Amino acid sequence: MAEIIQKQLGKRIQNLRKSKGFSQEKFAEAIGIATTSLSYIETGNGFLTSDTLEKISKILNVEPYELFLFNDIFASLSNEDMLKYIYEKLDSIKGSPEQLKSVYMYFKGIV
Repeated sequence: MAEIIQKQLGKRIQNLRKSKGFSQEKFAEAIGIATTSLSYIETGNGFLTSDTLEKISKILNVEPYELFLFNDIFASLSNEDMLKYIYEKLDSIKGSPEQLKSVYMYFKGIV
């Protein structure tokens, strides 16, 4: 069972890393581990410490539990549900100029 979780977690981290535009080398550097260690994590051949998990979630800008959402959650979400979630998240960061800048730069990059 642990091996299955390791592989799913690794794949999830890899997908999130790629979706944020990080190369494996740059991401490993950002979280302070060797590229080979990140490769082991992403292939499910190695597990990560809680410290590394926290760093990964911070760099990817996701809550730690979101790294463990292995199922395709988008299949069950409507556009309205996704927009509602986005609006709620935006509302929750309106008092944080740094987070707002990050979101702004992200949207500038995709539009």
